[in-house]
Amino acid sequence: MSLPPSPVTGAFTGIQWDPMQKLRLSQPEKLLLRSGEANPIDYTLNNAEESTAYVKVVLKVLAEASGASGPSSKVSHLKGMLPDDEALQILYTDPMGVVTHYAITKLYDIIVCLKEKKRGGDVSIGATFYNEDDGNLLDEWRPLLRVLHLGGSGDAFAQRGAAYCLAHILMAGCPSQRFATSRSLKINHASVVEPLQALISWITSQLQSSASSSLSLVTPTLTALMTCPEARTMFANSGGIGYLSRHLRNGTKGSKTNSGATVQQLYELCFCLWTITYECNSSAMIRTTFVRDNAVHALVDLVSSAPREKVVRVALSALRSLAQCTAEASPSPSSDSKKEVTGATFLSEMIGCGLIKYVDQMKERQWTDPDIVDDLNVLHKLLHENFKEMSTWDVYLAEVQSGSLEWGFLHTEKFFKENARKFEGPDGDFSVVKMLVALTSSNDEEVQSIACYDIGEFVRHYPNGRVIARSLGAKDIVMRLVDHSNEELQRHALTAVSKMMVSNWAAVH
Repeated sequence: MSLPPSPVTGAFTGIQWDPMQKLRLSQPEKLLLRSGEANPIDYTLNNAEESTAYVKVVLKVLAEASGASGPSSKVSHLKGMLPDDEALQILYTDPMGVVTHYAITKLYDIIVCLKEKKRGGDVSIGATFYNEDDGNLLDEWRPLLRVLHLGGSGDAFAQRGAAYCLAHILMAGCPSQRFATSRSLKINHASVVEPLQALISWITSQLQSSASSSLSLVTPTLTALMTCPEARTMFANSGGIGYLSRHLRNGTKGSKTNSGATVQQLYELCFCLWTITYECNSSAMIRTTFVRDNAVHALVDLVSSAPREKVVRVALSALRSLAQCTAEASPSPSSDSKKEVTGATFLSEMIGCGLIKYVDQMKERQWTDPDIVDDLNVLHKLLHENFKEMSTWDVYLAEVQSGSLEWGFLHTEKFFKENARKFEGPDGDFSVVKMLVALTSSNDEEVQSIACYDIGEFVRHYPNGRVIARSLGAKDIVMRLVDHSNEELQRHALTAVSKMMVSNWAAVH
């Protein structure tokens, strides 16, 4: 990620530390800040001791400037880059706002410089931000979290920068990242757990919004975090898979609740979902969550809408990873082996969402990316092998569970004549009919139409189907669609209601 420059970058050279009594800086601290401005950042971070001293001063500046009174009065509201003269004027009317942006910019430069240092060297993010004696995270990190929780409309630049810097600082304390830190430094991972959870909680709170501006705050940080297994697991445990899936569904073409997500944001969200699939083999909970949160549906929608080749590539990679996952290393604690979520579970979902058709079509195209070709070949083989083993009812059930109903042989009189009894379900609770009733409220009018048709056919072909459909609330819900503006949906709703009201539909028909 490259942090866009602060709108008041032009004012940074005008900052004078001596008059800023609010910052409570000592003379040595002011000298250190001036030295950091006069020399290249790589020179300032020449050794671990000097690096830590400089970082502590910058974090102190951030702590004193950002305060606890919320975002700054002027700087936090700026969007575009100001000319130097206007930026310098802002320095006099909102000095703490400018200093907050200065500190965030410096911290970002520090993180970028330390990331480029030789792995395992004496100067690293770990050696700079963790105590040498006990390996704990420096106490001075807390202002970064405070910036994230600024009240009002917040400060987009400061929040984006603080989140990104904090992510890299905390990842350096995770066991999986120890290879990037000096061998002599023993970091205490326990000191990272609570701050990392706090950062992820802030990210998930932003993902609860459907606004593209909220996405732009968190996707760069989340993309960085998802390269760390510990962060991936924590994010998944915090509902992350569901948030990502929802944004991907809302961001695809044709969605009524289009979030306005850019192609780059869709790519980053999909990338994050793909990285979490790597935890499926080691976590039954994560596999189950992928099913519960309808992630396959979101990924298939992304493939079918094909916003850009890079988005398709990462979506296919995520689907392939799910299709090939196993439960051998982490079986479900449930004793019912039939409920075990494995690659076969995801393949059934993919078939229900119509992925076979899309993969078959995509295999006919010429792709320049060899990864796409490889993923398509693997998915084509796995999907067709799984499809051969599925009965017609299995395919229908997978389609209903996916919520992606499409007209075809599954929605015909012949199918319902042959399979009416199976609608009872293994527990006799007519769960499939309940799902069809729920799908009459779908955002997709074609799905609503097919659900109405299927309910009507169930009523026709299942003994006492009228009573069962009514008891599940089908009649009242479908009745509301009779006056729908879509004539096709209106027709299917009217026909379904008629079938529920007439005892001998065949005679009337």
